Amino acid sequence: MRTQELAPAKINLALDILGRRADGYHELRMVMQTVSLCDVITVEERGTGFTLLTGEAFSLPADKVSMEQRAAEAFFAALGVPVPPLTVRLEKNIPAFAGLGGGSADVAALLRCLRRLYAAGMPDEALRAIGLTVGSDVPFCVSGGTSLAKGRGERLTDLPPLPVCQIVLCKPDFGISTPELFVLADGAVLSKRPDIAGLTAALQGGELTGVTDRLCNVFEEFLPERYQEVFRIKEILLAHGALNAAMSGSGPTVYGIFESAAEAQRAAEVLKKSYQQTYVAKPVKKLV
Repeated sequence: MRTQELAPAKINLALDILGRRADGYHELRMVMQTVSLCDVITVEERGTGFTLLTGEAFSLPADKVSMEQRAAEAFFAALGVPVPPLTVRLEKNIPAFAGLGGGSADVAALLRCLRRLYAAGMPDEALRAIGLTVGSDVPFCVSGGTSLAKGRGERLTDLPPLPVCQIVLCKPDFGISTPELFVLADGAVLSKRPDIAGLTAALQGGELTGVTDRLCNVFEEFLPERYQEVFRIKEILLAHGALNAAMSGSGPTVYGIFESAAEAQRAAEVLKKSYQQTYVAKPVKKLV
């Protein structure tokens, strides 16, 4: 038995932090969107135990249990059966530690593969619940599309799709510590929060500029000085025709939304001279 799934990246059209919860997590309110930059997951029942093949470009320490293995164990525990011998091949295209949800997308794609092979009748809600045991973004990545996400990101409400557009993604050559940003968030006084009601209304009306006018990520407001290159990338995107630009998740990837494919391509070509991890993508509709 063998099956394959695409694992699309995600961006945050809006990201707001409402405060720290009693369980230590932060209460979030976000509008999330899947995009066509994808990893590829292939699952085959063969070998011994659980084997994850990632290629030379992306590998895990030998003593670390991968998110994919944890997801497989949670999936078969929910079915009440042992994990069969599985070989999972991961083709990475989404940059790691980028704010694009690549790891969560891979886990979600694996779960969709496992459902197809072993539990075709499992409801989407049950699959998302399994995903939440592995990561907060996994429930969204299971379903994809355009969603309002609350709580840790697991309470999802479907939204109308993002209108047709081009999205340029650019990751600078550094990472940003997500825990560090959440610590800074606890002491931050925010001057601007996302207009999520207005953003939702723009999506409902199919108004691309209504969406782009409301892109907002509160992490940008207290980004440490050493990460200010994020704003330089935003300036380049805006100077080359982006309707607007924002950082995705906890960064450092910045995305710009374009009406024109030609302008998006030109902006990507300019950025690629300085930033190798630059991509042109499109919005992706619901996966399940």
